Amino acid sequence: MINIVLYEPEIPGNTGNIMRTCVATNAKLHLIEPLGFILNDKTLRRAGVNYIDKLDYTVYENFNDFLNKNKGEYYFFTRYGKKPHTEFDFTDTKKEIYLIFGKESTGIPKSILKNYLDRCIRIPTTANVRALNLSNCVAVATYEVLRQQDYPNLLRTEPNDETHKGEDWLIED
Repeated sequence: MINIVLYEPEIPGNTGNIMRTCVATNAKLHLIEPLGFILNDKTLRRAGVNYIDKLDYTVYENFNDFLNKNKGEYYFFTRYGKKPHTEFDFTDTKKEIYLIFGKESTGIPKSILKNYLDRCIRIPTTANVRALNLSNCVAVATYEVLRQQDYPNLLRTEPNDETHKGEDWLIED
């Protein structure tokens, strides 16, 4: 299972986008407090989360609370990482994989990262930006894991139902 962990997220719009990505990919979301916003229906609706009823998520008091309740393989996304996400092997679908992302302003604290130096990952960028947007990073990382696992339990074609156009829509006259 893929687990997305947000360490003290600050921007509700980013968290809303990440929530949608989690629903789209069957990933569980873990939110570590303090949050930079109030987690309620009004905030989430403003952030564009139409699928909150389908979201599997848990909120934790702090990082230690998260660690005590979750076992698996932790990967930390930080601009200080020295290996790109593509250099890690995520192919084992039986492993609990935790992709951990820091808050938008300062990232994950060095006091946490120094314990996991071999699991610090950098998404490559030019020197013109410090980092990518948080929700973009989550999408890039999540889909890399899914690509390596051959997209388990995800649809490869558009379903035929009342809310979708169907897999043959492009070729129909």
